[in-house]
Amino acid sequence: MDIDKNEIEDILNVQNLQLKKLHEIVLQSIKEEDVLVSNLLHPPAEKSTRGQKVSDQVAKFGGSWTFIIAFSTLLLIWIAYNCLVPVSSRFDPYPFILMNLVLSSVAALQAPIIMMSQNRQEEKDRINAENDYMVNLKAELEVRSLHQKVDLLLEEQIKTLFEIQAKQVEMLKKLDDKLETLCAKQ
Repeated sequence: MDIDKNEIEDILNVQNLQLKKLHEIVLQSIKEEDVLVSNLLHPPAEKSTRGQKVSDQVAKFGGSWTFIIAFSTLLLIWIAYNCLVPVSSRFDPYPFILMNLVLSSVAALQAPIIMMSQNRQEEKDRINAENDYMVNLKAELEVRSLHQKVDLLLEEQIKTLFEIQAKQVEMLKKLDDKLETLCAKQ
């Protein structure tokens, strides 16, 4: 029976080694994950200058319905005033040259400011894309880690099953030998 205890202890030792290997894989994946998670949880702080904040606000307002409605209302009032008041009180008569100058100036100033804001937004989008890439990379590492664990489990279980089967065959042979010796004695 001592042989059986030793064989059982060997099987348990093999299973303990399997668990240690799995534990090492888990620790390695946790270390890899910590790097990614720290980058995602603590992104670099964005520092905006006063000009950048102004350009963001101008772009936000310039691209809103409030701006479109207010500006359209102002233009309609401008045109109505210059068409309906007596000729002597008009500050911008019919071809509305002053209004065209104001519109051109607003467009000339607003366009670069909006482009500055769009460039900043593009940079934010690039950073978000990098973060998405990091999340996808983290998921891929997790999948790889799971594959390693499953492969290790299958490999070790097959090895253990073969060892157990070999020991069972050996034990059956011993039992068969004992039965033959008992049968021969009778």
